[in-house]
Amino acid sequence: MAQNHIPHAGAPNRSDRSNGASGSNGTNGKRPPGRPRSEESRQSILRSTLKLLKQDGGFAELSIEAVAADANVGKTTVYRWWPTKAALVADAFSASADDELRFPNTGSVHTDMSLQMRRVIRIFRSKRGKVVAALLAGGQSDPELIEAFRDRFLWPRRKQAYQTLERGIVRGELPVGSDLDLILDSLYGPIYMRFLIRHDKLDESFADEICGLVLKGLKRRSHGRN
Repeated sequence: MAQNHIPHAGAPNRSDRSNGASGSNGTNGKRPPGRPRSEESRQSILRSTLKLLKQDGGFAELSIEAVAADANVGKTTVYRWWPTKAALVADAFSASADDELRFPNTGSVHTDMSLQMRRVIRIFRSKRGKVVAALLAGGQSDPELIEAFRDRFLWPRRKQAYQTLERGIVRGELPVGSDLDLILDSLYGPIYMRFLIRHDKLDESFADEICGLVLKGLKRRSHGRN
């Protein structure tokens, strides 16, 4: 998949802290309960990044200055967490999809993979699909961008996928010694191809077709060895 990246949160510095009564509750000088200001700023930056990416111009026209202005933070606050625009964009997309793309554990590798792949297709078909397309297209000429996509989005989810397949091996659904990378490329490669090339429709039922072709074949092979 084509698979799972997670934002790297930095520690807040003193510039994020309020001076005087403006950051207090007005009585004892303590901030009211709730999310720390630094986390609120980080989430605001991620939301603004996705919002601006969906506008005309996409990644090419996106600037750190524009994101900072939309999120109502200073440019230095953005750079505190993300060293480059590519890292910011990859994290913004990853954070938006993190909960949706977690792998379930139903007791069936076929069901687990199919459900997760359906969610990938759902996201690709949504407005966020424009973000993925921009990352992949821009990454062909920008090594920094494709590296950020791999490191911050694909690999975290890939690791989750390994665990899902390994559970299938333990349950005897997949052959021992299976090439996990080859399996994942065989499962998710067709999704990316239809998403990018658009030579055929990409709907959620496509996930079931791929799993039937790849995983059922592996399952028969596994049982044939027993």
